[in-house]
This record gives sequence, structure tokens and C-alpha cells, in this order.
Amino acid sequence: MKIFSVLFVVLLFTSTYSWENDFEVASQKAKLENKLMLLNFSGSDWCGPCIRLRKLVFESRVFISYADSNLVLINADFPRLKKNKLSREQQKKNDQIADKYNPKGIFPYTALLDADGKIIRIWEGNPDLSPEQFTSQLKAAVDARK
Repeated sequence: MKIFSVLFVVLLFTSTYSWENDFEVASQKAKLENKLMLLNFSGSDWCGPCIRLRKLVFESRVFISYADSNLVLINADFPRLKKNKLSREQQKKNDQIADKYNPKGIFPYTALLDADGKIIRIWEGNPDLSPEQFTSQLKAAVDARK
């Protein structure tokens, strides 16, 4: 069991799994790698459903394994605590993305997008799905595009 834990940690840190915070960079990466984008709006230090979604789904082995090879991940975070304050430039970028994709200010709000930013599927709030169920919904949406 200990070997599996060590192996998982090694795989986790050697994967390309990471959340981008610049939409334009993510879009270019998605075009270059022929992937879809998953955009997540979160309040990382105040939104309980956001924190649960991140911990239960986005940090799960099942999701990471799928996302690593199929998606470009983007996080538009809106923290409230002073210690987590974003740079003015990052806040402006997040506000612009929110104006376009999340004008109602729903948290969490997750959108599957093509590389040009066209919405394919959305999840408003925490969908209360297991990592396997959420990943299955992603797979179905991605497969429907092929």
C-alpha cells in the first residue's frame, strides 16, 4: 500500500496537471494541443461548495488522470481574504472572464469550452457528483464533439 501511495504522489507531480489563470494562454495551449478547456470560477477562501468541489473532484486521481491528457484547466479565483488578494492585473483578467462567462456571479461555476471559448457544457454550483460521475460527464461531452 505504501508503494502505491508513493507512486501516486510521483505521478501526480510529474504530470502536466495544473490550473492556468490566464485565459488567453489557456486558449492558445488548447488550440496547440487540440484540447478542450475547463473553466472553473471559485472563491477559494470563502466558498464552501467551491472548496468541496476542488477537494473531492478536482484533486481526485480520476479527474486528474482524465484532465491531464484531455483538458486545459483554467481557474478564475475570487478570494476575499486580504492575504489571498490577487494582483490588480489578475483581478482584471478574472473580472473580464466573469463578465463573459459568469455574469450572474455563481460560485462554483464550471464551463467546458472549446479552444475558441465556445461553451459546450456548464455546471452551476457544486454538481454533487463523485469524481467518477463528473469525469464521465466530461468524457461524454468531449466524445460528443469528436
